[in-house]
Amino acid sequence: MSNSMPTGTWRDPILAQFSRDIASVARLTVVADPDELLTEQGVVDGIRQRGFEIVPFEDHVAFRYAYERRFREVWDNGNRTNLVVVLRATRSDITGLPFDLLQQAERDRRILSFSLAELFPSLAPHVLSELDRGELDAVSTAQQLFKPEPMGENATRDFLLRNVFRLDPAQIQSDAELLRALLRRHYSGKLIPKSLDERLIQLLRLAGRWGDWPLDQIVASRANFLEFLQERWPIFLNQTLAAQAHEMRQEVEPYGLKFSGPLHLPFDHDDVRVYIDNLFTDGLLIPTSGVSRSLFQGTWIAVGVASSEAADHVARFRKLLQLSDSTSPSANSDHQTWVQAATRWAEVVALRWALPGDLAVEDKDRFQKAHQLIEQGFQEWMVLHFASLHSLSFLPRPVMLHQIPRYMAHRLAMKGSSPKLAVVVIDGLAMDQWAVVRQEMPPGKWITEEFGLFAWVPTLTSISRQSIFAGDPPFFFGESLDTTRKEEQHWTRFWEDRGFRKGDAVYACQGTLEDDDVFIGRIKEKVVQPRCRVAGIVVGTIDQMLHGIVTGTDGMHAGVRHWAKRGALWRLLDTLIESGFEVVLTADHGNVEGIGIGKPNVGVTADERGERVHVFPDALLRSNVAAKYPGALEWPSIGLPEEYFALIAPPLQAFIGEGKRTVAHGGICIEEAIVPFITVAKSE
Repeated sequence: MSNSMPTGTWRDPILAQFSRDIASVARLTVVADPDELLTEQGVVDGIRQRGFEIVPFEDHVAFRYAYERRFREVWDNGNRTNLVVVLRATRSDITGLPFDLLQQAERDRRILSFSLAELFPSLAPHVLSELDRGELDAVSTAQQLFKPEPMGENATRDFLLRNVFRLDPAQIQSDAELLRALLRRHYSGKLIPKSLDERLIQLLRLAGRWGDWPLDQIVASRANFLEFLQERWPIFLNQTLAAQAHEMRQEVEPYGLKFSGPLHLPFDHDDVRVYIDNLFTDGLLIPTSGVSRSLFQGTWIAVGVASSEAADHVARFRKLLQLSDSTSPSANSDHQTWVQAATRWAEVVALRWALPGDLAVEDKDRFQKAHQLIEQGFQEWMVLHFASLHSLSFLPRPVMLHQIPRYMAHRLAMKGSSPKLAVVVIDGLAMDQWAVVRQEMPPGKWITEEFGLFAWVPTLTSISRQSIFAGDPPFFFGESLDTTRKEEQHWTRFWEDRGFRKGDAVYACQGTLEDDDVFIGRIKEKVVQPRCRVAGIVVGTIDQMLHGIVTGTDGMHAGVRHWAKRGALWRLLDTLIESGFEVVLTADHGNVEGIGIGKPNVGVTADERGERVHVFPDALLRSNVAAKYPGALEWPSIGLPEEYFALIAPPLQAFIGEGKRTVAHGGICIEEAIVPFITVAKSE
């Protein structure tokens, strides 16, 4: 999102109510926001840039605590700050707010309301409300371009499919066009509402051409679609070889296909090939080992045929670097674009350290240069936009770690008493290490959907992991920022506040020296209890491994792969899924290799002395230390207590002896701050 909002956007009527002139006279604004328009990154950024701070009114006790500490005390001391209280309800429902707030807002005439119906009068608001708020730019552009008459729900869905998601059933006339449309739909990473997927399937069915395609399975689910492609790729290879040999092969199904539908897909169509090529390069499709790579050497098909040749892996590494470079986000990109970039970069890092040690100097240099560039760009983005992230919506999936419990509570409320949900936090697991772990996952057992989300900064266990179990930003547990001992207490409180009884929600954290199977046995005892509906689980092996690594990222990856091969994670997932749970797998922070720039001589004056971050009790001391380390970042107290002063080491550097190597966390490198968010369910 741009720092200066473009004119003529749907945001303009909202941002017009938050000018700097208004900020100078109104200290409190109340907004009725039933459609959660003030959770869109551009709106949040725009309001913050004009001097206002957004606080949602979701919990009376938590809100009152934040209001008194961060605003009321400031006002009573004669200082100015501008609070925007957002209620996710209509204007008629704002009477639920505390009386003193309503009285102040009414006195200043600062009670506002915004809705989709007002901003997009021609389109059905119920349908628009299902969209990710980031898609409203495309909706606004299409509305201005086509100026539609008022539409009903289905007409609105057709308008959105055609003009926002570029999925027009009327333009799909062949297998290649359908395959291209589905590839675009899943490769883009866009979040398409269920009702739009259902409408697309309905219109395709009405065309009468796609009766043999498993549309109900592959349109909405990316995992199913990729598996559908994966099991048909070997058929395409054999078909191609047969055509080259001018053979006629019997049309049978010898492959044990899971998905019904056409045996032969037009992978070699010009509009399809580019997607297939990238899917293999990105690691979303796995090369087939059933045929010889030499039979396809020199063709585009070779990317989808497995080989043990180091040269082939180097070729993929180079292409992955090229893709990463050509799609690199900017400081103006949205958070989802950076998550997608982090996912691809994780594949680059995982492949880099799987390659032979004699990798050419120019390839090593290209990797180092790309690494510096992505870290520099990400730091610029974080400085500009991190403060907005905690105000974004946790639906359709969380943006930050502390939103995971709210996401789980919503899922349970939507589905009633089942399924049961568990969050498994693999302490310290970076995205690139998840790419290593995933390679050892038993095939076909589970359906997984892979995303990413943001950790809290500084990316320390006691801050970021604790936020998961508290369901709140670190500001709300300021008294325990240096420990994780209160996690179980936070977790229990969160669920009891939502009507769960004792025993409905359980917590388990792996002890420092606890054997994996002993830990899994302890978890099983908890989750098989009839009352248990929610589980919060911490796996500590990776973080313990992290603090003993002295050989850099390559050594870390070797240790992670060995752990994955031993199968403890897969046995844990089996235990949970066999007990009826769906699982969210995540991490509290990642880690990154850093080179030492010297250790600050701060003695007891630092509250915490990490390798990637130092925390100080006052701003002056932090500034004095920062002056000695060019590039170190004085991190603002975003979501933290005001007296928490963190100094972040420069990208890919660490506060250790000069020239020494470490793998650590605490800073804002992309590998530290964006972590895996994987949903795991039983394969049908």
